[in-house]
Amino acid sequence: MPGRRDPWLDNAKAILVILVVVGHAIVLLPYGDPKSRVYDFLYYFHIPAFVLVSGYLSRKFAWTPRHLTALVTTLVVPYVIFEWLMAAFRVYVVGQPSSMEVLQPLWLNPHWPMWYLVALVLWRLATPLLVRHWLMVPAAVAVSLAAGEVDLELFDLNRVLGLLPFFVIGLHLPRRGLELLQARWTGLVGLAVLAGIWWLTTRTDDHWSTQWLYYRSSYDTLGVSLREGAEIRAQLILVGLAGTAAVLTLVPRRRSLLTAVGAYTMGVYLLHGFAIRYAEAQGVSDWLPGNGWTSVAITVAAAVALALFLGWPPVARRLLWLVDPVNQVLSLRRRARRGPAAPENRSAPSSG
Repeated sequence: MPGRRDPWLDNAKAILVILVVVGHAIVLLPYGDPKSRVYDFLYYFHIPAFVLVSGYLSRKFAWTPRHLTALVTTLVVPYVIFEWLMAAFRVYVVGQPSSMEVLQPLWLNPHWPMWYLVALVLWRLATPLLVRHWLMVPAAVAVSLAAGEVDLELFDLNRVLGLLPFFVIGLHLPRRGLELLQARWTGLVGLAVLAGIWWLTTRTDDHWSTQWLYYRSSYDTLGVSLREGAEIRAQLILVGLAGTAAVLTLVPRRRSLLTAVGAYTMGVYLLHGFAIRYAEAQGVSDWLPGNGWTSVAITVAAAVALALFLGWPPVARRLLWLVDPVNQVLSLRRRARRGPAAPENRSAPSSG
């Protein structure tokens, strides 16, 4: 099976999950202009890109027993486990407020960063409808623009609806679209686009605050009318799409160190939050040399190292018992039925 995997897609998944870890780690830095610029730069495109690639990889999802069972085992079960683990970690390891205050919204209002598992479940359940016609793309944009008018905290529905256009675009993205992004000449264009987004970070507060980049807060909370909010969100969707295309043009086309990590992105995503929360509780920002670019470089390097470690196959395979316990048990039972002489299937599972 390793030969059947697309190394470009695995490389893309690895890069995007590394950017997620970096984006979360940047929060640990003391406040300063370097932190704000790097943080805003990443949040313009890394979540939209992650969602769009998830949509592309979800195109074949159908309401069949096999797909629905896989949805439960690979997303619902890990969500139930890790939502509880994150809440318990915050109470008993980090020492946050009383257990009742932290545990009361358990499983209904996802703890950071578990919202993405809920979103992916809901998006995939809607996929058989969303893939039927390309008109679902403008419909998803309309839903996103309108969703900013309400507060839907249950299951983080504000984000689910706000980021919906990127998922639907991923569903309808033709293979030739990805092939175009992989053309050699597109890398220079991608760098130019990212440079433009980097410039935009110097003007962010002139146009919108960082809170807009989460696609979470309502327009009323952000202090704008429906018309103003819809205009800003529409602009951010365009910037997010441009940034997504730009970063994908820079993805390596051949097998690399990243390719192996790309097969285990779910483990990286689910587990990195514990390390970052612990570092935050230990006051890691006090160990850094101020709030300048040196601290940014150290934090980014540490975040990349953490992501690569969690996605390193010898580590990631062992973590699968926590990340995907149901399928690990089923795989163990299948091997037991085949007997000791049967060859072991060592192919790396896809985290989608």
